[in-house]
Amino acid sequence: MGKRYFCDYCDRSFQDNLHNRKKHLNGVQHLRAKRVWYDLFRDAAAILQEEQTKKPCRKFLQTGQCDFGSNCRFSHMTEQDLEKLSAQVQREKRLKELQREGADIPPGTIEDWLDKRAQRLSTAQSSSSLLEKPAPFQYPLGWPPVQELPPSLQAPPPGGWPVPPNLQWG
Repeated sequence: MGKRYFCDYCDRSFQDNLHNRKKHLNGVQHLRAKRVWYDLFRDAAAILQEEQTKKPCRKFLQTGQCDFGSNCRFSHMTEQDLEKLSAQVQREKRLKELQREGADIPPGTIEDWLDKRAQRLSTAQSSSSLLEKPAPFQYPLGWPPVQELPPSLQAPPPGGWPVPPNLQWG
């Protein structure tokens, strides 16, 4: 069978050798899938600028579908989509300006969460080191799960194994 190469962009695998890998990585399907993946992480301002320069796709506006998909030269965004995107760009610009000015970051951002977490950890460490020692680890009730062992491997009961009467010293 041999080794197989799995392409995360295309969600497919093939036999891994130099010829097959080179053919796949230079193929149109792979290049399209890779571009779509990286487009997911593009800046909203760059997307808006690109979409505003494109003309609307007539086929997409009439039928809601386009044979070219993400590779179409024309824009598949409606006026409402462009308005939402421009509003998002404006919010991002305001947030960056606030950060540059040193103003407090609005709640709900990752920076706010990280600051609160650092404060909680520092206060928890300082108070716990002064007041008490950490509790020793204990398994929760019912853990480890009880297993039925064969009699030869079971531990003796408290007080030892009972001795049959015919083997007792007497």
